[in-house]
Amino acid sequence: MPACQPCTTTPAADDHRPRPPRRPDRGFRVHLADLSASISVFLIALPLSLGIALATGAPLQAGLVAAAVGGVVAGLLGGSPLQVSGPAAGLTVITADLIQRYGWRATCAITVVAGLAQLALAAVRVARSALAVSPAIVHGMLAGIGVTIALAQLHIVLGGTPHSSAVGNVRALPAQLAHVHPAALSVSAVTIALLLAWPRIPGNTGRALRKVPAALASVVAATVVAVLAGLSLPRVDLPSWSSHALPALPEGTIPGIAAAVLTITLVTSVQSLLSAIAVDKLVAARKDARPTVHRSDLDRELAGQGAANMVSGALGGLPVAGVAVRSTANVKAGGISRHSTMLHGLWVAVAALLLPPVLGLIPLAALAALVMVVGVQMVNLTHLRSVRRNREILVYAVTTTAVVFTDVLAGVAIGIAVAVAVALHRLTRTRITMEERDGIHRVRVRGQLTFLAVPRLSRALAQLPHGVDAVVELDGSFMDHAAFEALHDWQAAHETQGGTVEFTGRSGGRIAEPASESHACCRPWTPWRNHHCGEHPAAEGEQRPGRRRHQLASGLSSFQRNTAPLVRGELARLAREGQRPSQLFLTCTDSRLVTSMITASGPGDLFTVRNMGNLVPLTDEETVDDSVAAAIEYAVDVLRVDSITVCGHSDCAAMEALLNAPPDGTGATTPLRRWLRHGRPSLERMRSRRHAWARISGRLPVDAVEQLGLTNVVQQLEHLRAHESVARRLADGTLQLHGMFFHVGEAQAYLLTGGEGPDRIDDVFDRVAPVPPTEGTPARPTAA
Repeated sequence: MPACQPCTTTPAADDHRPRPPRRPDRGFRVHLADLSASISVFLIALPLSLGIALATGAPLQAGLVAAAVGGVVAGLLGGSPLQVSGPAAGLTVITADLIQRYGWRATCAITVVAGLAQLALAAVRVARSALAVSPAIVHGMLAGIGVTIALAQLHIVLGGTPHSSAVGNVRALPAQLAHVHPAALSVSAVTIALLLAWPRIPGNTGRALRKVPAALASVVAATVVAVLAGLSLPRVDLPSWSSHALPALPEGTIPGIAAAVLTITLVTSVQSLLSAIAVDKLVAARKDARPTVHRSDLDRELAGQGAANMVSGALGGLPVAGVAVRSTANVKAGGISRHSTMLHGLWVAVAALLLPPVLGLIPLAALAALVMVVGVQMVNLTHLRSVRRNREILVYAVTTTAVVFTDVLAGVAIGIAVAVAVALHRLTRTRITMEERDGIHRVRVRGQLTFLAVPRLSRALAQLPHGVDAVVELDGSFMDHAAFEALHDWQAAHETQGGTVEFTGRSGGRIAEPASESHACCRPWTPWRNHHCGEHPAAEGEQRPGRRRHQLASGLSSFQRNTAPLVRGELARLAREGQRPSQLFLTCTDSRLVTSMITASGPGDLFTVRNMGNLVPLTDEETVDDSVAAAIEYAVDVLRVDSITVCGHSDCAAMEALLNAPPDGTGATTPLRRWLRHGRPSLERMRSRRHAWARISGRLPVDAVEQLGLTNVVQQLEHLRAHESVARRLADGTLQLHGMFFHVGEAQAYLLTGGEGPDRIDDVFDRVAPVPPTEGTPARPTAA
C-alpha cells in the first residue's frame, strides 16, 4: 500500500489505546475439531516420517522422534498455531550428506547447535527479514531437492541402493534398470498407483475413501500385498529404544561444521517461515475461521523451531521444520488451535512405542515410492508458472540445477548471485527509441531511468532539432535524481529555443518531482487515493480526524475542479440526445475492475451491469433475479446494443466463495449465499470437464479460482442465450456475444476465441495486444 494512502490501523502497530491484558490460557481444553484434525495429520505424518528417515540414511526411529518433537515442542512454543512441524522432505538431501560426512550421532549434535542458532536469530527478531529471499530461489531450491530425492529413491524402488549424489544416481540408473527386483518394483507400483489415483476416485465412494489420507492408504495397501503374496523384501526395522543412538561431538574442521550448522539453520528457518505464511493464507480463506486463530508471530515461530531442533537432536531425531503438506491437512481437517498439532505429535510418540510390530511389516520399497512421489511433487508446476509469469525463470532454473549438481547451500548462494545479477541487468536495461511522425518527434524510454542511462538519454535528446514539438514517453516505475535533472534541464533548454515538450507515460502527463518531493501514489484515475496529495502526510502514528468522512466530498471536489470542465460539453450533448451505448457490459462488482479504463471508453459508450461474480441468472430458476433480466431486456430491446460482453477477472472473491460453499447448498441463508447459487452451473461445468479446462493465452490457469472464473464467463454466455430477447436478436444476426477475462495483477485483458456452445472441447482466452494508434483513429484492442 502506498505510503500516502490512509491505512487501516492494526492493533499491533497503531492502536495505542489502553486495553486489558490478555489472560493466558489455563488448562488443556481440547476442542473436538482439534482432536479430529490431529488424527488426520497423524495418519499422514507416520508413513512420511519413516520414508524421510529412510531417504536420509538415518535410523528409522529418528523420523518418528522428529515428528513427535516437532508436533509437541514446536506446536507448544511456536508462533503459528496451526503449522505442523516435523521431518521435512526439503531437508532430506542435506541430512543425508551430513550423515555420510560426519556420521549419524554427529549430525544429531549439529541439529542441536542449529536449534541454538535459530533461538539466537529469533532473539534479534530477524524472522521477517528471511522472507526477503526471492520466491524463485526458494522454489528452485525445493525443486532441486525434489529432483535429488526422486533420483535416489528410484534406485530403492527398482530394488537397488542409491548413490551419494544425484549425478552418481543418474550414471548408475542404466545398470539398475538392467537388474530390476520384481518384488520391490511391484510393491512400489502399487504404492505409486494408489497415491496418484486416490484423490481422483469419483462419486460418493471417492468422498468416503478420501477421509483416509492417500499416503496411509497406499502404504497399507502395499504392505497387505507384500504380506499376502509372501514377498521377500527388506522391511522397516525398528530396533529397541534401549539401543537408540544419541548425539556425539562431530569430528572435522571447524569451517566445515560451521557450514553444516549454517545450512541446517537457514533451510529449516526459511522453509518454516514460508510455510507459516502459507498457513496464514489458508486460515484467512477458510470460511469457518474462528477468532482463536491469529496471524503468525514469525519470531516466536522461529524460536519454537529452534527449541524443537534442540530437543529432536538431543533425543536422536532428524532436523525439524514446518511442513506445508501436513499443515495444509491440519487446516483443511478443521484444526482451530495449537492443540491439534501437539496431539498429532503425541499420537506419533504413542505409535513409536506401541506399534513397532505393525510398523515392521511395511516394505522399504513402499516408503521409498512414497518419498519419490513427494520429491517429484516438489517440482511444483504452479510455482513454475508463477515464476515464469514474473520473469524469474532464469533464477529458478539456475538454482535448481546448482542444487542438483552441488549441494543446497552452494545452490542457494548461486541462485542469490544470479538473482542480484538479473536485478542489476533490469535496472540498467533502458531502451531509448526515436521517431518522427506528422512533424512531432517522439522519444520512447522503456525501463528504469537511472544515472547509468543518462548518457544515452542525453545523446538521444541532443539529436532532436531545435524548436520542434517533442513528446517523451516514459514507461518505467523508477527515475532517480540524475535522470530527473537531465530531463528537466533539457526541457528548459528546448522550450527556450521555441520548441514544446510533452511528457507522457507513467509519470502522469508531465515530468514529476522525485519520489521524495511528491507522492508516488498520485495517478489521474485514482481520486479516492489522491484526495490528500499535495498535503503533508501525517506523522507516523498520527491519525488525521475525519479523513475517511471527507473522502467522497474531496473526490467530488476534485472532479468539479479538474475533470468537469473537460467533459461538460460531451455530457451536455448526451443529455440532449439521450444515451446510445454500443454494448452491454456485464461484469463483477470488484473495485479493482474499472470498466471505462480497461475498455478505453467514455460517457455513453457502455451500458454496465455489475453484480457479485458477473452472473446471469437463468430465467427458469425458482428465484429469478429480475434486476439483471430487466437490464438485459432494456439494453437489447430498447437501447438496441450491438454486443454483450461478460467480463470475469482474476482473484475473484465470488468464485472463491463458490468453491468453498457447501456442496449440498446448506447454509445458503444469507443474501450472498443465495445469490451465489446462480453460479453453481459454472462450478458443475468446471468439475465435469476437468480434463478439458479452459486455457488462458496458451497456458492452464494457475489455480482453481482462476479456472472457475474463466469457466464462469463461458457458462454465463450460455445463460444469456436462454433469454428470449437475446435469443431473438442472435437469430436475426444483429447481436454478438463476447467473453472477456481481465487479470488484475497483470493489467492484461483476454478475449474468448474459437467456437462457442455446449459442444466445445475447450475454451481459449487469447491475450489482447496493444495496437499503435494511427492519426485520428483511436486504438482498438485485438487478439494476439
